[in-house]
Amino acid sequence: MSVDWLLLLWGWLGAAGFMLALWALQLRTGNAGIVDVGWATALGALGVFYALASNGGVEHRVLAGVTAGFWGLRLAWHLLVDRILGRPEEGRYVTLRTNWSPHEQRFFLVFFQAQALLAAILSLPFLLTASRTQSGLQITEWVGAGLWLVGLVGESIADRQLSAFKAQADSRGRVCNVGLWRYSRHPNYFFEWVIWLGFALCATSGLIGLLAWTGPALILFFILRVTGIPPTEAQSLKSRGDAYREYQRTTSPFFPWFPKEGND
Repeated sequence: MSVDWLLLLWGWLGAAGFMLALWALQLRTGNAGIVDVGWATALGALGVFYALASNGGVEHRVLAGVTAGFWGLRLAWHLLVDRILGRPEEGRYVTLRTNWSPHEQRFFLVFFQAQALLAAILSLPFLLTASRTQSGLQITEWVGAGLWLVGLVGESIADRQLSAFKAQADSRGRVCNVGLWRYSRHPNYFFEWVIWLGFALCATSGLIGLLAWTGPALILFFILRVTGIPPTEAQSLKSRGDAYREYQRTTSPFFPWFPKEGND
């Protein structure tokens, strides 16, 4: 496998410029949550960029471009509709804005650029897949594409179930514990991780392919320890109180599993 690492540098610079523009946009809108939309968009665009510019076989470049591009488009659109258009700034960004005052914009600039760097690092599976030169798709790519599809469908279902629950008139203060949310408190995060396992498997080829596994490892770390479950649960405890504490007691936090007795 011959990898053009210069593409990774160009990808990072492109993502940095894009995030700079989004930082300027949030100066006007007052909603820093646009960074999440930008992160998904940048990652998907990087996959398409590598598919067009790399030196790998056509089938591998198509696989990288389609899986990354479709994933990024779906997630970016969902985040835009669910968290940005006509919505107030999400609680965690309000908290950051308060904690970083009076220099919040300086910190947000660094934060936005950190997301650009993270997007470049996480795009490694796309670059490695697009750089594969073997004739025909390999078994790891077929299995990886299957995992990607399972994760994409599962995450889409989880997102729709949560949106439908929130649309109910009496949902305020209640916990969504129906459908996939009955078996995991964060099925959307779980299936997102499955998608990244698929990305990594598609890119696995020789020792250099092991670099692709930094993707799911980082995603899992951020979900479990940083920007995923911890702030989400803190906000849920604040808004739903004892109802969410009961949900925590009876329902698996990440991996789907049967609920304990007492979960309605």
